[in-house]
Amino acid sequence: MRFNRIIRFSFLIFSLVIFFSCKNEKNTTSSDKVEVIFKKEGILHLKKANTDSIIKTLDIEIAEDVYETQTGLMYRTKLGTKQGMLFIFPDEQIRSFYMKNTKIPLDIIYINELYEIVSFQKNAKPFDETSLPSDAPAQYVLEIKAGLSDEWQLEVGDKIEFKKN
Repeated sequence: MRFNRIIRFSFLIFSLVIFFSCKNEKNTTSSDKVEVIFKKEGILHLKKANTDSIIKTLDIEIAEDVYETQTGLMYRTKLGTKQGMLFIFPDEQIRSFYMKNTKIPLDIIYINELYEIVSFQKNAKPFDETSLPSDAPAQYVLEIKAGLSDEWQLEVGDKIEFKKN
């Protein structure tokens, strides 16, 4: 009987020690500690469809392998107004993005194989895992700071031209 009490009491003490030690731990993840910095990998021109005049020139990071396209702008804390990320896919199809682990609001611009804008997902909300599909098949996707596609008056049919470093 006494042995049973000692075991129960020991188990209670052990449980309390574990509970309080876990409760006092900070809930941080490695992504909270890592700052991902923009790395210029090319230049992109946004052009008006009817005049071919340059609307804006951006420094871009390029995502073209599986890891880069899955990670995108996740964990970033800032993106300049003259910066963007261009996703390059091997083929043209309906694309869908989401904002998992993405800390900054974005405009997502879907572009076909002819370098024409085919649709937008504007003001995508940080951390929102809702699917944000293209309205038409796309081979390229450009992510820029939220609100810029309206500020620059981008429209379906406008074009891009880019060059890798």
